Amino acid sequence: MKNKNSPLTFFITFRCYGTWLHGDQCGSTTRFQNKIGEPFVESNKGWLAFNKRRLKHAAFKLRKRQRPIVTSAIVETCEIREWLLHAVNVRTNHVHVVVGSGIDEGKKVLGALKANATRALREKGLCDEHRSPWSKGGSIRYVWDISALGDVVDYVLNGQGNEI
Repeated sequence: MKNKNSPLTFFITFRCYGTWLHGDQCGSTTRFQNKIGEPFVESNKGWLAFNKRRLKHAAFKLRKRQRPIVTSAIVETCEIREWLLHAVNVRTNHVHVVVGSGIDEGKKVLGALKANATRALREKGLCDEHRSPWSKGGSIRYVWDISALGDVVDYVLNGQGNEI
C-alpha cells in the first residue's frame, strides 16, 4: 500500500544478459560507485576479459521481433496489477520502464516485469527455457515529484537515440 513517504513512481532499468560488463568501453557502475552524476567506472580490458570468461552462456540481445513482445508483456503486467505505466522503451540490450505501482517495493515491480517478459518470450519460443535473458538484478530509481517524472519520461522516450 502506498504511503506519504512512497515515491511517485519507479524508474526501472534492466539489462540483457552479458551485454554490459564491467570493464566495457561504455563504462559501468558498481555498488560503490553509482550515485547520480558520478562518473562511470573507466574501461579496463583486463577486467572486461575476466568478466567475459565468467559468462555462463552467450550474451542475449533483443532482436526486432522480440522487442514488441517484451513491450506487450510489460504493458499487460501493468494493466493486470493496475500499475500506472508512464513510459517503456525496450532496446537491444536493455529495458527502461517508468511505472507507478502503488507499492513501496521496487524490487517486486522489477521482478514482476522481468518474469512476465521472460514468460512471454518463452511462450513464443524466442528465449531459451533454461536461461534467463536478463542480467541479475536491475536499477530501481525513485521518482519523487512531477517535475522529475517529466524528465525521466522524456529521457526514456526521447533520450535513447535511434539505435534499435
